[in-house]
Amino acid sequence: MSKRESAKYKIDRRMGESIWGRPKSPVNKRSYGPGQHGQRKAKKLSDYGTQLQAKQKLKGYYGNITERQFRRYYQEAVRRPGDTGENMIGLLEHRLDAAVYRAKFAVTPFAARQLVSHGHVKVNGKRVTIASYQLREGDLIELSAKARDMAVVLEASQSSERDTPDYLEVDPGKSAKFLRTPKLADVPYAAQMAPHLIVEFYSR
Repeated sequence: MSKRESAKYKIDRRMGESIWGRPKSPVNKRSYGPGQHGQRKAKKLSDYGTQLQAKQKLKGYYGNITERQFRRYYQEAVRRPGDTGENMIGLLEHRLDAAVYRAKFAVTPFAARQLVSHGHVKVNGKRVTIASYQLREGDLIELSAKARDMAVVLEASQSSERDTPDYLEVDPGKSAKFLRTPKLADVPYAAQMAPHLIVEFYSR
């Protein structure tokens, strides 16, 4: 198990909420943070602390991607016309592993990343093993024949934990078409995300 993957068990407790909405989340049993000091009374966060927490939550949600990569998304979002926060959400949702997760081919973003990196996903007929691959509108994402029969894929596609968003056209357990760039309101986050706070954090 990678360091990033094992971190998923701590992210929820650090944030004090289930950011993926999973019933297995440890905050469903223990709402306080991890570690020996986790039960101390939470201090009121400063503006900086609130912004940092918003960044850590969104970064952690997408499989705990690296800080360097996350900052790159922000920089690209700034360069694009329109609202920077909305642009950032759009870029994150264009990730291949995010689309695999949204299409319910995997139970978690971590499992979606693994599915991609192990070569089980094709984009427009070509195998892609880069989880951060940026999809274009109209791209067709397909699972390999082997992946379609995997227990983890079958479990995810049959799960009632979450619905597939309307910016994907999904053939359950088989393929998905990326239709358009979503706005923040279109993305089915289980916890409230605040990209405007992340913009404030990086623009300090």
